[in-house]
Amino acid sequence: MKFFVVEITYTAALPEIDRVLQSHREFLQTGYDQKRLLLSGPQTPRTGGVVIARGESVDAVKAFFAQDPYQVNKLATYRFIEFTPVKHQPFMADWIGAKV
Repeated sequence: MKFFVVEITYTAALPEIDRVLQSHREFLQTGYDQKRLLLSGPQTPRTGGVVIARGESVDAVKAFFAQDPYQVNKLATYRFIEFTPVKHQPFMADWIGAKV
C-alpha cells in the first residue's frame, strides 16, 4: 500500500467551488467508505484542500480523484505527494496495514 498527501488547489472563484462543495464531499465519502481516505479538509486560508489517502499506486489514487467534482468541472488542480509512514499513533495501525 502507498500513502499520499493530496493537495488540492482551487483554480476557480469560491462561489464556483461552493456550487459543487456538497458533491465534492459526497465524493470524498465514497473514499472513506472504501477505506481509501484517512482525513480531509480545506486549507486556511481557503485556497484549496488537503487529503490523506492511500492506494495501490499513484495512478490508482489519481484515477480515484479524477472522479472528484472539482476535477470533473475543472475547478482545481491536484498534487500527489507519496510518503512512507514510519511512525504513527497506535490507533492508525489497522488503516496503515490494511488493504483497500
